[in-house]
Amino acid sequence: MKDMIPAWLDGTLTPVEKLQAHVEGMKHKAVSVFLFHAGKVLIQQRAAGKYHTPNKWANTCCTHPHWNEDPRDCAIRRLEEELGITDVDPKWVEQLEYRADVGGGLIEHEVVDMFVIHADETPEINLNPSEVQAIQWLDRAALEAKIDENPDMFTPWLKIYMSHHANSVFGPA
Repeated sequence: MKDMIPAWLDGTLTPVEKLQAHVEGMKHKAVSVFLFHAGKVLIQQRAAGKYHTPNKWANTCCTHPHWNEDPRDCAIRRLEEELGITDVDPKWVEQLEYRADVGGGLIEHEVVDMFVIHADETPEINLNPSEVQAIQWLDRAALEAKIDENPDMFTPWLKIYMSHHANSVFGPA
């Protein structure tokens, strides 16, 4: 069941293979994390080998929980797997739903549990090159400006989060 993600099939939450969920545009569970330190958020550039949205910039961490995996536990697991970040305390912010074309005939239709982390110290980061090729620390204004200047460099979900949910993540502007 490790490679199965929770998706809704005929209104019932069911374990489904991740690629199938994206090919069919099935509504499925997801987790997104925004990690902050010193007023800046950590964003990541997805690895070139990712099967969708390669080389695009996304929030700190985004993934799908395994079947029966707690969303917070999933956030902690993927922060370590993607970025080598440990010893953090994700705080749940909200649940949201979006549907976006991610290219290649694939659709993300996600019900996302959003988490925010405010780190007192700069976290130790060890990139997993099969997941992440680069990182940046940006404040809200700089991130918004970069998205405005070159929206094609960013994942659809990060653009959705910034245009519709930024106050949940960053607090009121």
